[in-house]
Amino acid sequence: MGALAWLVIPVIAVLVAAVWAAWAARPPKATADGASLADYERFRAALERSTTPAGPAEHR
Repeated sequence: MGALAWLVIPVIAVLVAAVWAAWAARPPKATADGASLADYERFRAALERSTTPAGPAEHR
């Protein structure tokens, strides 16, 4: 019975590795690039409107 237990451990490890490999190799999902690019443009515009001085920050 002990030998069977030592055989089950690598079999389970192989099954887990196969499931992980199948999950890792799946094709990527289509992303909403338009929405993310619009978010990025809003972020850039907000940074350009920043009112902080261009010089080094003063630490007090």
